[in-house]
Amino acid sequence: MIQSMTGFGKHTIQLPTKKVTVELKSLNSKSLDLNARMPSAYRAKELELRKVIASSLVRGKVDFGLYVEYTGDETSAQVNEGVVRQYMKQLKSIADGEDLRLLEMALRLPDAMKTEREDIDEEEYKTIQLALKEALSEINKFRSEEGSVLESDFIQRIKNLEALLAQVIEMDPQRQATIRERLEKAVSDLKAEVDENRFEQELIYYLEKYDITEEKVRLANHLDYFSKTLKSSDSNGKKLGFISQEIGREVNTIGSKANFAPMQQLVVQMKDELEKIKEQMLNVL
Repeated sequence: MIQSMTGFGKHTIQLPTKKVTVELKSLNSKSLDLNARMPSAYRAKELELRKVIASSLVRGKVDFGLYVEYTGDETSAQVNEGVVRQYMKQLKSIADGEDLRLLEMALRLPDAMKTEREDIDEEEYKTIQLALKEALSEINKFRSEEGSVLESDFIQRIKNLEALLAQVIEMDPQRQATIRERLEKAVSDLKAEVDENRFEQELIYYLEKYDITEEKVRLANHLDYFSKTLKSSDSNGKKLGFISQEIGREVNTIGSKANFAPMQQLVVQMKDELEKIKEQMLNVL
């Protein structure tokens, strides 16, 4: 079953003095592009957390956020008084202002707050791992639900392409007869004597140039292969993308060889269906 690369997962755990929230958002991308935001005190565990996320989500542009909100009396952040005073002094030298207003500005500048680094408690880290596991479960569920919608759309598009191909196959004898008739009329309009054997050889040559038997067979095989790949246990968006390209090549070749307006109209419809598949394929994991 296919999965979408679009998803969202969030899980919050309440500890005695703090609330830990893990949030995951993902969009489509050719590879895994993971952006992590977390308090500096937790950076030591970033690589481990990244590995867990990468093994679960595999591909996509992923935003990972670890948010810690202190709900107890303790806090590790303090005003960096010396730095703030220097900021205020420099600001006052540039422009006049009330001390309270200068203080507000200074507190927004870098290093205005200092945080005492603390080692992460092992139990707390286990809690973070649990929250991440739950958030990953939620985002993967979201991805699967989105994938189910995409799968239904792909199945319908492939059915539409198969129906259009059936019309092409049904129309092909009429197309060949029309091309033959057109060539014979062009020769007769010349009002010149023609070697019948030579003419027949040339006619066969041109009809072979416009023959689409191989394209019809290959296109039918590609459509069938796409449907089988869609039903596989793994979500393989790249493979489906390659099959879509092969479908496109056969459709284009049929269009270039058709030389028959009604068939070319069918080809346009096939291209429209395929384009819709390719647009949605960008979201498939």
